[in-house]
Amino acid sequence: MRVTLLGTGTSVGVPMVGCPCEVCRSTDPKDQRLRVSVLVEDKGDNILIDTSADFRQQMLAHHVTHLEAVLYTHEHYDHIAGFDDLRAFQFLSHKAPDCYATKEVAAYIKRTFEYAFGGAIQSGGGLPKVHFTEIGDGLFHVRGLEVIPIPLMHGKLSILGFRIGNFAYLTDCSKIPKASYPLLENLDTLVLDGLRFKEHPTHFSISQAVREAERIHARITYLTHINHDVMHARDERSLPESVRLGYDGLAFEL
Repeated sequence: MRVTLLGTGTSVGVPMVGCPCEVCRSTDPKDQRLRVSVLVEDKGDNILIDTSADFRQQMLAHHVTHLEAVLYTHEHYDHIAGFDDLRAFQFLSHKAPDCYATKEVAAYIKRTFEYAFGGAIQSGGGLPKVHFTEIGDGLFHVRGLEVIPIPLMHGKLSILGFRIGNFAYLTDCSKIPKASYPLLENLDTLVLDGLRFKEHPTHFSISQAVREAERIHARITYLTHINHDVMHARDERSLPESVRLGYDGLAFEL
């Protein structure tokens, strides 16, 4: 199984529109962060976590020609905005990817993209024809892979992370409920929210993320959903060896 971080940036991306700060002006590719998303490749299948606001750009950059499934963590715009571009895969293969989300997230996506679910006056250039499988807290299967939902808190919002094998992806979280820690034992690789150094009401700060990483004790933890306060080359040096800053295009095999 191969995992690629397609985007590691916060909801506005980095560089942020109109910002003259040092990080937004950086020429280091690791300081250029699209909105968060992850691609999992297994036995010829491509499984995506979240259709980010930069979904189309990410698919083109990584030469993704087919997509079998999409897992949704939650309904915030930067995680669902690329939904409409799923129809490109439908044009190519005559079938859109299967989508997996909680009942609440699926309902939110159907309201947001109402035209794709019976609300369109005309089809025009074509509509996404997507099947949603509703998931809860229990294990489910996607293309032969066991997927374990990891309940998380994103401020006051209950969302999901996902564990696939010995890899777990926990974006957009400010608290890991006590009952979720046993689901994160014996990980090889953890991708964990680490927005910035200053505390935030709905995301782990980097110091909070480091403490969580030490508690979970994966072999390696990569931080994601990083904003423009964080410069990769300057700030990664301050982290423990087992905690690294993620960056767009980072790939690892499991």
